[in-house]
Amino acid sequence: MSFSNVYINNTSHFLPNEPVQNEEMESYLGLIDDKPSKSRRIVLRNNGIKQRFYALDKEGRPTHTNAQMTAIAVRKLFEKSPDRIKSIQVLSCGTSSPDQMMPSHAVMVHGELPETRNIEVVSPAGVCCAGMHAFKYAYLAIKTGDVHEAVSTGSERFSPSLRSKNFADEAKKLKQLETNPYISFEKDFLRWMLSDGAAAFQLSDKPNPEGISLRVDWIDGFSFANEKEACMYMAGEKQEDGSLKGYAEYTAEELLDKSILSIKQDVKLLSENIVPLGGIGVVSVLKKHGMKSSEIDHFLPHMSSEFFRDKIYTRLIENGTGIMYDKWFVNLSRVGNVGAASVYMMVDELFHSGKLKKGEKIFLLVPESSRFSYMYAMMTVE
Repeated sequence: MSFSNVYINNTSHFLPNEPVQNEEMESYLGLIDDKPSKSRRIVLRNNGIKQRFYALDKEGRPTHTNAQMTAIAVRKLFEKSPDRIKSIQVLSCGTSSPDQMMPSHAVMVHGELPETRNIEVVSPAGVCCAGMHAFKYAYLAIKTGDVHEAVSTGSERFSPSLRSKNFADEAKKLKQLETNPYISFEKDFLRWMLSDGAAAFQLSDKPNPEGISLRVDWIDGFSFANEKEACMYMAGEKQEDGSLKGYAEYTAEELLDKSILSIKQDVKLLSENIVPLGGIGVVSVLKKHGMKSSEIDHFLPHMSSEFFRDKIYTRLIENGTGIMYDKWFVNLSRVGNVGAASVYMMVDELFHSGKLKKGEKIFLLVPESSRFSYMYAMMTVE
């Protein structure tokens, strides 16, 4: 059986509203227990993010749903030829922040695109890797010859879950901001890390007749969940033995009192594992595909924080897979951490930058701290 080459023919992104600067964040997200955050300045100093985007106004009113933002990004792929949107045969949409549990995110995006046809849609679950899983599904559908045209997306709408109202009851009842660092770090920590937005790839089995295309050479992934407990989680609470107790096992009152529906992260577990495990994957995929890191022209690592930049750089050198900084392309400071959309945002900016030359190799690295999963991809400019 012969397999088709797969190409990214176009990329797009959508960022809602005006950028929110660091000093404006609590105007949008609100104060917990009517007090400025104790961790905000520390977290922002370390993460290097200068601005981010929220799909809400300063009164906390939503301006876009996740599905709406994603649909806008999909339409932007076809701005020059709007009728070509009807050529989509697969719509694969990854997110960790769907607007609802059911129906799935991808069918809601499809519902925002009435100009498309009756097509296959798929909604990979996960966190940052969800966008890459969506990308791989679209890639494999074309690779096997099942379809000729597909669109994959990554998107997030974190801001509603970061609003202070989600923490207010717990803060007032337990006063943990003064007596326990749990909210200040495991919960409050993520309020200063995350951003909203959506981005999309248009894929097909033919390169563009003019301009550049990105040939997708391979996409691989690894999970270390068989070895590690959960690190980032939502709609659950971590128990003393490391297991998760899901939201369905709590009463309605407990869901509010314990802010079960907020996003949380075990910072200590993150710092000990996220970089070393990701390095193991880099060694494995390059060896599998017979490549050397010196052959890479552009390295696009998804980082939740600039705090990890030097650590990633050093780990790659230690593993014999070093990639010099002049090959790195990161836009975290300008768009924020957009989770499943972050790698799409980087590829989109690079694709339209005018910097790419035919024959160059682009290497993607996407870590996911939820239970330590990683996705990697290699592309060639054609």
